[in-house]
Amino acid sequence: MSLFEGQGILVELHLLKMDHNSYKTTYANKATAEKGWVVVDASSQVLGRVASEIARIIRGKHKPSYSPHVDCGDHVIVINAEKVKMTGKKWTDRVIFTHSGYPGGQREHTPTLIRSKHPERLIEHAVRGMLPKNRLGSELYRSLHVYVGTEHPHEAQQPKEIKF
Repeated sequence: MSLFEGQGILVELHLLKMDHNSYKTTYANKATAEKGWVVVDASSQVLGRVASEIARIIRGKHKPSYSPHVDCGDHVIVINAEKVKMTGKKWTDRVIFTHSGYPGGQREHTPTLIRSKHPERLIEHAVRGMLPKNRLGSELYRSLHVYVGTEHPHEAQQPKEIKF
């Protein structure tokens, strides 16, 4: 029995039936995830805005093969960490807490103090707060490489430069 006989098109009815589901969802895993390398220049960029874009790239949300339970993001190299900006009075009014793990070991730091001693820690702290708080987040955090100045030791990976 055929359909559309009068129009010269012969389509068998049994060909119209689908025997299987052709819309299977595929998930990336550790073996199939393709991790690249990316360079981000943080000079004259607002800290929170650049940190959210870096966290998105580390997580892998910019890729069509994104899976929420797999590390499928790229390694991110951040250069010029000392030239990052903050809006308003955040340089003096914001307080960042650290704790040594010992009783009475809680310390308060302002971003100005942190920038004078270790400028890369401002970006590391901001990005880490935007990653998941579990084992996957700890693994994703290892994909972040922050450097003061324009030099970095990852030229062999041939990173691509991204502008925001």
